[in-house]
Amino acid sequence: MRLNEIKDNDSAKQNKKRVGRGIGSGKGKTAGKGHKGQKARAGVAIKGFEGGQMPLHRRLPKHGFNNIFRKEYTTVGIDVIQKAIDSGKIDPNKKIDVEVLKLNGVIKKVRDGLKLLGNGSIKSKVDIEVAALTTSAKEAIEKVDGNVSILVRKVKEKKESVSASS
Repeated sequence: MRLNEIKDNDSAKQNKKRVGRGIGSGKGKTAGKGHKGQKARAGVAIKGFEGGQMPLHRRLPKHGFNNIFRKEYTTVGIDVIQKAIDSGKIDPNKKIDVEVLKLNGVIKKVRDGLKLLGNGSIKSKVDIEVAALTTSAKEAIEKVDGNVSILVRKVKEKKESVSASS
């Protein structure tokens, strides 16, 4: 292959259509836009318009709900913690919390706290601090005489309104 022999495929580039250039071109007079009307004009956007009828996106019911107070926990199984202890990333004699797990590369992102799952099994006695945990995880840790402490989230107290009785 030589540089002077390089060329595009035959169908790679199409010629530009010249519209409105006489009746013989096949795209003369109305330039392929039909006759008059809104769509024949320039700069018109009528994507959702259905001729005055209620548009489809307004006829269909609303669906779904996003709870703005939902907690998104970073989940980790007890088997992952045991694997980290076995590999020497985590010291089982010290308290294990979110910062320790993140610093040692066990978890990547801390969202609204850590949730401990009961996947697999644990052999080491650990002292762990989490935001939430499953009952199977709690039972597995207590089985090996470990300790689990749950961080309590601060909940705003509602102000009681005092109503005047007559």
